Amino acid sequence: MPTARAAFHYGWVNLVLAALAMVATLPGRTQGLGLVTEPLLADWGMDRVMFATVNFWATLVGALLCLPVGRLTDRAGPRLVITLVTFALGAAVVAMSRTTSLPVLFVTLTLTRALGQSALSVVSLALVGKWFARRLNLAMGIFAVLVAMGFIGAFPAVGAAVLSHGWRTAWFWVGIGVALLGPIAWLLVRDKPTGDDVEALALQPSDLTLGQALRTWAFWLFALASSAFGLVYSGIALFNQSILELRGFPAETYHRTLVVSTMVGLVCNFGAGWLGQKWPMQRLIGIGMAVLAASLAGLPMVRTGLHVDLYASAMGAAGGIVTVVFFSVWGQMFGRTHLGRIQGCAQAATVVASAVGPLLLAGTLARTGSYDLLFFGLAGVVSMLGIASWLVPSPVREGLLS
Repeated sequence: MPTARAAFHYGWVNLVLAALAMVATLPGRTQGLGLVTEPLLADWGMDRVMFATVNFWATLVGALLCLPVGRLTDRAGPRLVITLVTFALGAAVVAMSRTTSLPVLFVTLTLTRALGQSALSVVSLALVGKWFARRLNLAMGIFAVLVAMGFIGAFPAVGAAVLSHGWRTAWFWVGIGVALLGPIAWLLVRDKPTGDDVEALALQPSDLTLGQALRTWAFWLFALASSAFGLVYSGIALFNQSILELRGFPAETYHRTLVVSTMVGLVCNFGAGWLGQKWPMQRLIGIGMAVLAASLAGLPMVRTGLHVDLYASAMGAAGGIVTVVFFSVWGQMFGRTHLGRIQGCAQAATVVASAVGPLLLAGTLARTGSYDLLFFGLAGVVSMLGIASWLVPSPVREGLLS
């Protein structure tokens, strides 16, 4: 039987692999797809509204995988699931890069959404949440930092590859890299702590089931707040280049905003992780909503490079806070026994919201010639969620270990 120290080290190996898996969701996420949106539209001669519609349905269909993958993770363990999903996602991305058929493009786009944004995100978070209990907030803070650092490197690297070699070549090698993570995960991932591990707390009878979680106000607050951020961020990420070009900025500015927002988000990951040890999660998500509302209200006023950096910083700060909360709140409030199912349900809500976001932006631009009306409206909705966060109590779980 492994010693407590060795077993504890397996947890940190799991955390690193989970972070790599979350970075590997890039081709299935709106931010990653945004890196190839403009050349893909030019390649296929597709208009923006049509692509947003295709993306909408691909994302909705992809969301259907969240709950089954969460259930499978609870039953079979994260090791098997993360291995299968990373290999399948890599194959789908490679196929997308090679297709010359529009129907096949739609199918592979749907698969990248389902396997990346949905399935791999669920199992990546569950891998950390199911291992750590006493150090969950610390682990999720480190996890968020590692993910942010991974995206800081991945965004400009993939963006530069797209500009230099075209979206197909860049996407092919992204797919190969994702697929290679599968066998690595199989070799290194461990499903759960042993009895010797400091994190091996007994699964508590007070852990909530999915049905019980769905009957709490707290679940819906955090699910809706995370979904609101996903809607905003996905819409802006997919068409960020277009948003900035309407204000006279080149594509390189768009790539810079990705780095700026991710770096600021990295700093806020530390801050949110520290505050999460001291403040209720409701207060923390309220701050995140306030910053997001301010960034949305200010976006229509962006005119200079400094304005772009301020907007990107505000979006990064909001993302840094909301990300840490989303990563840790489900296990902390509802327990680990049914974490895959609960987290999968919450992830499905955010995926659906992320599907709606680009469609709303594209439709608003087509009807009004500007995105501004939608930005102001969303700022109001996000503000209301921020106010609600101060009023919602935590779910009651009797008999919790301190």
